[in-house]
Amino acid sequence: MSSKIKLENEIKKNMIEEIKYYFQKERDEELGDLAAGLILDFFIEKIGPEIYNQGVYDSYQLMTDRVEDLLAIQKK
Repeated sequence: MSSKIKLENEIKKNMIEEIKYYFQKERDEELGDLAAGLILDFFIEKIGPEIYNQGVYDSYQLMTDRVEDLLAIQKK
């Protein structure tokens, strides 16, 4: 399994547009596709793994809770 987080092209394009919109609206700065793409790549590299790992942990917790629920229906 690859340790890099990869996005589908359409999702990446949408995220780049969101970054450009944010900078225009909140900071009154106009970014091009390249600059917005570099910002996105930076965040994916630096923050993405932590967010991904939190999602894995949350899934693990949910599954653990469900398994415990399943064990509760055992016949005594």
